Amino acid sequence: MGNIRTSFVKRISKELIETHKGKFTTDFDENKKMVAEYSTVSTKHLRNKIAGYITRLVKQESSQV
Repeated sequence: MGNIRTSFVKRISKELIETHKGKFTTDFDENKKMVAEYSTVSTKHLRNKIAGYITRLVKQESSQV
């Protein structure tokens, strides 16, 4: 079974990927720093959720190409 993410996490993640193309990688720790820099997320928990989803999307995108 997969993880269920809220639409807020998905929306913010997709917006960050679109506005900052090529900046995010498959490394969670790097993405965590980028999310903190590029967004106004208030909590650490939410930042980690967004960074994890971005990591997952980047991995999926790289495997499809």
